[in-house]
Amino acid sequence: MTRAALIGLMAFPVGAAEPLSGAEFESYVTGKTLYFGQNGDAYGVEEYLDDRRVRWSFLDGQCKDGIWYEEGELICFVYEDNPNPQCWSFFRDRDGLRAIFQNNPEATTLYEARQSDEPMMCLGPEIGV
Repeated sequence: MTRAALIGLMAFPVGAAEPLSGAEFESYVTGKTLYFGQNGDAYGVEEYLDDRRVRWSFLDGQCKDGIWYEEGELICFVYEDNPNPQCWSFFRDRDGLRAIFQNNPEATTLYEARQSDEPMMCLGPEIGV
């Protein structure tokens, strides 16, 4: 994402759109791999599979499988390593998605930095001696 696009996205009014419904979110993300940024830095990547399944990574090659579901106006994720739902409000802005972490809205707001139709890279399990 260019610096000008990033500045434009950050200037976009936060309350300018309604959160995406589960159906709208599903229609937008299914079959895609989305890369997310925060404050101009790379944050993570998520692959959106069929049947509301997901695969997340903090761009370190370590991947977590999970599922997402709609709860009211929120999209919640549960991953294999954490049974506690992580719920977000997703908005569709000029340049893609913007996500606000509702478990702690002051902590994390992410934006879609780019998307791909290619699966994300996941390294195999670590094997030690």
